[in-house]
Amino acid sequence: MSKYKAKELAVGLVVPLVALLAWQTVAALGWADRNVLPAPLQVWHKWLDYLLPLQDYAGFRESGAGGWLAWLVSGELLHDALGSLYRVGAGFAVGTALALPLGLAMGTSRVVYAWLNPLVQLLRPIPPIAYIPLAILWFGLGNAPAVFLIALGAFFPVLMNTVAGVRQVDGIYLRAARNLGADGPTMFVRVILPAAVPYILTGMRIGIGTAFIVVIVSEMIAVNNGLGFRIIEAREYFWSDKIIAGMATIGLLGLAIDAGMNRLNNHLLRWHRGLEH
Repeated sequence: MSKYKAKELAVGLVVPLVALLAWQTVAALGWADRNVLPAPLQVWHKWLDYLLPLQDYAGFRESGAGGWLAWLVSGELLHDALGSLYRVGAGFAVGTALALPLGLAMGTSRVVYAWLNPLVQLLRPIPPIAYIPLAILWFGLGNAPAVFLIALGAFFPVLMNTVAGVRQVDGIYLRAARNLGADGPTMFVRVILPAAVPYILTGMRIGIGTAFIVVIVSEMIAVNNGLGFRIIEAREYFWSDKIIAGMATIGLLGLAIDAGMNRLNNHLLRWHRGLEH
């Protein structure tokens, strides 16, 4: 890690650490009911209890080399986190796979855009949460309705950014390519698509963030595991420390996913003028 990155990370940790210190002080002085707002240390201990497997390792030894991994994943937190990540990945993949070709078609063809844009603009403002009753009616309970809702959440950010990226290609590039004799397919592959990639990647980054929001809501209703399900379960039993532990896990996973997407964008856009060093 470079000195600049280390300094940037250190600066970014100041505000969270100050907030945690203030929170711990409020709890220690008794200014808040610990049943309503538990102290950070209480949440930390609950997070560790949530993380560590409840089963005895002896039952997993027969699995050979994979026994240790199976035992570790049997912990409630990891099991829930993996379930949530699976749904996010599946829904995001479905939504992106549908949005990319449709967005490219709408961006490159005025006819396709004229036909489909009114419908897209009608459906886009409807939040995925509003589809929950229909998702349950259509798919029942389990992963299927959750994946459907996540796909909806990821679909429109990817679609709209793809359309915008294709339609906002600088006309200078298009005219230069035509003057050099580029035909339609060459124009699309060598000019339009590369110019639209920054928009597409931005849409994917927004889409996966939206997918992570939707998965928590869908798990509160349609499935019997996952971080969202565990938070709603903790609410029923008034386990506020477990609620906050689950929320913290969601935040950490979201931060990791966004950081990964940012690194992927920077890697794929090395050629972009704004990322040259």
